[in-house]
Amino acid sequence: MRLVSFLFLYLLIVGCDGPEPRKPIQTKSGSFFKASIERSKKLLEAEESKIKDIIELDSLKHYSHSNSGSWYHYLTVNEESDYTPKTDDLIAFTYDLLTLDNDTIYSQDEIGIVTYKVDKQELFLGLRDAVKMLKENERATFLFPSSIAFGYHGDENKIGSNVPLKSTITILKIEKQQDNTVN
Repeated sequence: MRLVSFLFLYLLIVGCDGPEPRKPIQTKSGSFFKASIERSKKLLEAEESKIKDIIELDSLKHYSHSNSGSWYHYLTVNEESDYTPKTDDLIAFTYDLLTLDNDTIYSQDEIGIVTYKVDKQELFLGLRDAVKMLKENERATFLFPSSIAFGYHGDENKIGSNVPLKSTITILKIEKQQDNTVN
């Protein structure tokens, strides 16, 4: 009986070695991600090149480059105000969406007047940043690379994959929120 207990104790100790980790069936090299990054860089370079060509041809207007990656020029400037929309402000604005070749995708009439709570509602990245740059009663035209427009997915309607956009935006009204008026 002692031998059986000793053997059982030995098997219990040896059997509780702990789980061995499974070895991966396949190792990933990251080459897919590297290739994707390279494709994105080439696409952005091509789009920026086209945008720069448009700017050179439109020599009567002075285009500026924003921090978000868009290019813009003012059509109407409001010299009387210096307030631009801040987070939580409620703004009313209009805009249109065109291709860089000036083919209308969505007209201003189709879109209508948009009421937007700054940084609290969904807009594509370029438009979200553009409306924060304009003052009340200002109008500007923006050129957006696809990376800050609708990107790879498009809008699943009229805007396809990787389409750079041109948009004329007009800020109609800015309703300041209480927290922003104190500052």
